Amino acid sequence: QVQYVESGGGLVQPGGSLRLSCATSGIIFSINPMGWYRQAPGKQREMVAAITAGGNRYYTSSVTGRFTISRDNAKKTVYLQMNSLKPEDTAVYYCNLGRPYYSGDLGSWGQGTQVTVSS
Repeated sequence: QVQYVESGGGLVQPGGSLRLSCATSGIIFSINPMGWYRQAPGKQREMVAAITAGGNRYYTSSVTGRFTISRDNAKKTVYLQMNSLKPEDTAVYYCNLGRPYYSGDLGSWGQGTQVTVSS
């Protein structure tokens, strides 16, 4: 059974930083591209960042230069370092297999972690 457990969210002021973590189980983590997604209230879930097994990275344009995705294959964990946060980054953040590198069915999702950027 595939499981994703996201953590690290919280309330932060504009310009602040957070580091999200996602522990995985039930997938062959080391060979799969992984990604972070987010869903803001009233909006569709969107891709934020992805990383391949070899370390290639993809970022949506709105976070380029501010967010950094990384992975630890030994811990089966993917991270998202978020700097210079803006109110428009407020959303529930999820991890899953990483588009655009992964084109198959994403299957189940975790509970996500809430990120709120507000003064």
